[in-house]
Amino acid sequence: ADFDPKKKRKVAEIYQALNSDPVNVATLRRMAISEGGLLTNEIRREVWPKLLSVNTDDLPPLPARKELREDNKDFQQVLLDVRRSLRRFPPGMPDDQREGLQEELIDIILHVLQRNPQLHYYQGYHDIVVTFLLVVGDRLATALVEKLSTHHLRDFMDSTMDNTKHILNYLMPIIDQVNPEVHDFMQSAEVGTIFALSWLITWFGHVLSDFRHVVRLYDFFLACHPLMPIYFAAVIVLHREQEVLDCECDMASVHHLLSQIPQDLPYESLISKAGDLFVQFPPSELAKEAAQAAQAEQTAASTFKDFELASVQQRPDTVLRQRFRERLRGEERLRGEERTKSILTKPRTNRFVKLAVMGLTVALGAAALAMVKSALEWAPKFQLQIFP
Repeated sequence: ADFDPKKKRKVAEIYQALNSDPVNVATLRRMAISEGGLLTNEIRREVWPKLLSVNTDDLPPLPARKELREDNKDFQQVLLDVRRSLRRFPPGMPDDQREGLQEELIDIILHVLQRNPQLHYYQGYHDIVVTFLLVVGDRLATALVEKLSTHHLRDFMDSTMDNTKHILNYLMPIIDQVNPEVHDFMQSAEVGTIFALSWLITWFGHVLSDFRHVVRLYDFFLACHPLMPIYFAAVIVLHREQEVLDCECDMASVHHLLSQIPQDLPYESLISKAGDLFVQFPPSELAKEAAQAAQAEQTAASTFKDFELASVQQRPDTVLRQRFRERLRGEERLRGEERTKSILTKPRTNRFVKLAVMGLTVALGAAALAMVKSALEWAPKFQLQIFP
């Protein structure tokens, strides 16, 4: 690919980090988060395994297809979902090539489930697996997806949806911290959080039609904490503030609006904002209102410590914090007076003044610190097409 000088520098830095001994995973995380992500699938094939601590020199062979599929309780459901996944393959791909990839997709999913009986298949899992298959090929995809399934995706693969609901319950507290007006409007509409379910459990793979945007988000999510997709969901809602507030304040209207995700989102600025919000309002601060501690102990967020120890590398959050501090220093210089003025004129002033004292400013404007008192109720059970 023909890259401009800035991208060429980035490519050089990525390969330097890959070739250092030991591999400089902290730099790779920074590259994956920063503008443009990892740039090419060729680079992703090298970097994604490092972000997940997967040893590519020792990949297990794939089992025989026949024995994998015989008497497998998940086979029929996986087959149905994969058959429906036509639009996840590049347009114009020859049928026989796509059909070959779909068979590989089924094998990867069944292989991971067979090796990890504690994991349960869910509808939408194949949307994540196909992304890895298309980028890195079947053998490496199997190893990456297995690591991902036992770490980042583990909550979605429980026998019940309790932990998935728990993660969705982080959405409204994040929105409330940044834009209480949008939060209160959504509460009044009783829209719940179910509109974001397919975003979360497929890492947006199911809802974004441009594969480039999907892999850019995967760069970001792989380099970050397992809860980052819910922060990204929150910034999408916040980005659409005006549309939300202009909507009829009822559940059906707001749900319909939010579940139709725009395809032309400003991905780079939203990724940047999601990173900033994670630093300002880390999951540990939001956990109080997201759910009870007993529930939280079962989630991927709490097992992430083990994952960090296993990778024996710098925390991904550190990369975000560092980037955030650098941006703050720049903004501090530019916006000192303006910020004080705008903070004092916003509603819920006490929250924003608290924040001003800490000297924080983000691209989204001053964000709120006070905690919502109670956990968000799980969305009312009504029939919805989560997977159109």
